[in-house]
Amino acid sequence: MSRLHFKAQISISLSIFLLMTMFSLSGCVPPPQPKPKVDTGIPTIPAPINKGAGVEPELLVYLADKEKVQSMHMEEYIQGVVAGEMAPDWPDNALAAQAILARTFTLQKIAEKNKLENRNAHASTNEKEFQAYNASKINDRIKRAVENTRGKVLIYQGNYIRAWFHAYSGGKTATAEEGLDFTQAPTPYIQPVDDSGFDAWIPEEVRTWTASFRLNQIRNAVKEATAQDPGPVTQISIIQRSPSGRANVLRVNNIEVKGNAFRLALDSTVLKSTLLSEIKISDGKAIFKGKGYGHGVGMSQWGARVMAEQGKSPDQIALNYFRNCQIVKLW
Repeated sequence: MSRLHFKAQISISLSIFLLMTMFSLSGCVPPPQPKPKVDTGIPTIPAPINKGAGVEPELLVYLADKEKVQSMHMEEYIQGVVAGEMAPDWPDNALAAQAILARTFTLQKIAEKNKLENRNAHASTNEKEFQAYNASKINDRIKRAVENTRGKVLIYQGNYIRAWFHAYSGGKTATAEEGLDFTQAPTPYIQPVDDSGFDAWIPEEVRTWTASFRLNQIRNAVKEATAQDPGPVTQISIIQRSPSGRANVLRVNNIEVKGNAFRLALDSTVLKSTLLSEIKISDGKAIFKGKGYGHGVGMSQWGARVMAEQGKSPDQIALNYFRNCQIVKLW
């Protein structure tokens, strides 16, 4: 390298150094950017009941039988829900799994709607408005189950899930769309779960059922569900089944009716599910045979009982029915 070329390189380097120094002193060099916040994946407690991070919230509960609103700590309320939704003498871990779902259900609803319409409350003891609730059935087993899961909730990608549950799946749970006609928001964590392996431990009178209705009841149920009159009922058939095998659409005479709407219009405590195996008309009645009890979405309570009897933990039971979820402790 020539001496002239070497001197030129030194001159260029010195100029670059001086320019960088000038820019730095003049404030033209951008300051270091703050590190992005790390998403912990833990949702915040809904604002209307939030008493601070890690602190058990309080909520206003409408007591339907007394027609008044009462303030309760969350865990006190959850005790009453578990007692209303599951038999109090069931295994501890089944009750504890129910507590996790009840707590999640409550927080998700409050996060979504803040308060119940016309109640000036965050929750209600009226099952049709919120969840079942029965303080008179709270026992030591329920208190222990709730305390052992204190503050635990199910989340998916940092948000509370829609923690649905039902009595018995009939061997396979349903998606939210097929079991509840729910399409208002994505629920990718609710997928059909094959839990037919539990059937051997479930009493026969729970596994299968037969229900009969007068034909005029069928006619009225179709009118209520579709606003169409099928006329005197002579034919009932299933024309479409959902992925889990449930009767998605039935045809009564010439009228098509959604299975879920038909069941609710008829009597969901008698026509226990839409997982139908046989329908026939005889002696002026419609006779249905099927299995399962409830809409089939989310956790099967009878499945939870069997898993608890097999030694599964509350977390294992809950996560079995909700895919790619986490259980976190908020307080």
